[in-house]
Amino acid sequence: MKFDYPHSLVKEDARVRLARLGDYLHNRHGIQVVWSGDKGSFRGKYLVVSIEGELILGEGVVHVTGKDPGMLWRRRAIDYLKRKLTMYLDPGCPLQDLPTGR
Repeated sequence: MKFDYPHSLVKEDARVRLARLGDYLHNRHGIQVVWSGDKGSFRGKYLVVSIEGELILGEGVVHVTGKDPGMLWRRRAIDYLKRKLTMYLDPGCPLQDLPTGR
């Protein structure tokens, strides 16, 4: 599974928002997200699907790669991640309004 997600934020703002998304994924689904600079690794399990991959923050884009969850879950996984990236990287939504899953 691989896709690029464009954004219009300053890189530092995008990094803070992606960290907030990581908090949400951890608190809501138990998915661990660890950041090292502009690279975030995520790992966990949702229902019966193992989740593993990386987010790499670039200028104006987030590169997403992940273990293919299989034909039945692939489209759902990509759609879910894109919905979350749309919400968390929306410059019109204040950071404090983004959920942390608590």
